[in-house]
Amino acid sequence: MKVRADQPPANRQFGPAARNTDISADSDRKTTAGGILARPATRCYAIMMHRPSILPSAATGWRTPFVMLLIMAAAMQLSFAVWWTLIKNFAVEDIALTGREIGFQESIREIPGFLAFLAIYVLLLMREQTLALVSLFVLGAGVAITGYFPTAYGLYATTFVMSIGFHYYETMAQSLALQWLPKADAPRLMGRLLAVAAFAQLIAFGLIALAWKTLHLDFSTVFLVAGGITILIVIFLWRAFPHFREETPQRRELVFRKRYGLYYALTFMGGARRQIFTVFASFMMVEKFGYEVHQVAWLFLVNCLFNMAFAPKIGSLIGRFGERNALCAEYIGLIVVFVAYAFVENALFAAALYVIDHAFFALSISMKTYFQKISDPADIAPTAGVAFTINHIAAVGIPAAFGFIWLASPSAVFLIGAAMAVASLLLAILIPRHPAPGREFAWQTRAGTLPAE
Repeated sequence: MKVRADQPPANRQFGPAARNTDISADSDRKTTAGGILARPATRCYAIMMHRPSILPSAATGWRTPFVMLLIMAAAMQLSFAVWWTLIKNFAVEDIALTGREIGFQESIREIPGFLAFLAIYVLLLMREQTLALVSLFVLGAGVAITGYFPTAYGLYATTFVMSIGFHYYETMAQSLALQWLPKADAPRLMGRLLAVAAFAQLIAFGLIALAWKTLHLDFSTVFLVAGGITILIVIFLWRAFPHFREETPQRRELVFRKRYGLYYALTFMGGARRQIFTVFASFMMVEKFGYEVHQVAWLFLVNCLFNMAFAPKIGSLIGRFGERNALCAEYIGLIVVFVAYAFVENALFAAALYVIDHAFFALSISMKTYFQKISDPADIAPTAGVAFTINHIAAVGIPAAFGFIWLASPSAVFLIGAAMAVASLLLAILIPRHPAPGREFAWQTRAGTLPAE
């Protein structure tokens, strides 16, 4: 009788007894010194590098996959939050860029995201966990050198380097989270990841807000320190944590399936919506209302406090009320916010809209958990790259194109954003109340086996 690749052989042992027993049904797999299964080549490499390969479920103590995800999320935000807080002011005050150049810069920033599908080919050379750490290192390096190239082309170049690290890290982090976190607890645990990332942002924004004026800081110094801290954390993660082997081996080729079509469509619209917030809402705060560096930092600080306090609770609510209700609530709120953006004339009211807009990002957890529930577990890594590429199809073109619209009518940019939110709402209604493989759309009444595609 043949055994399916995704099912354990009948004679395979589990639990403590399995940690001291060779598995005769799988001759090319043996136990490591720690008792966890690994291939011989992986075992030798792990011993040489003092990084044993272990299953996530076998991790003990504080060196667990979830703790590693938490530290990586904090490390990413410590540098990226500083970059994001300062970059608009750096562009306007030190380089004297206009909305047109900012649009081009943002389009350049999104190119690595558009090419995120290439990560699946990089995974032929290294593991997902390794690629996540390498990407974090590149992100830190790109941020560290940003202030030393105060020209338009210099900003384009450092943005591209930083963005390679950021987008490939985000691709791997999403894939690892969906593989390592159990489906039942994924929304709540992803909420905790957002809360920890918000705490790291809080530190970055708080130090800038408090020290920018009092210590007379300059852009190059702050960029260098932020990027350097991320690099040091990457070195710590590399030395302190073992390699966590995937419980389900991931496919090493691109995956594009019809039954993931709704997830792809929601991802595409999410990329378009995100640009309205990340590029033009923040630029409006600086250009139209004259927010300075420390004021922008305080604004981001409020966003962080909200995520720290409410993101875990939002994750729990998603688990309780379902992905469809969560996404519908997000898009209805965004319609109201974007229309208000188009006509706001008061700086304080604009700041309130900005905070509310940011708060809706926590609800986007439901898009990831929807995919986790409908996916073949072996599709998670390749689909993460495909999804980031789809997300950035709109992201690459919108900043540059909307930069020209901005010069003619800033209000039109936000009204188009409201129309995008309406389209996203219509898509969210198609999500079933209880997603599962074979029940990816609302009109499917019951789950079934995975179709061959």
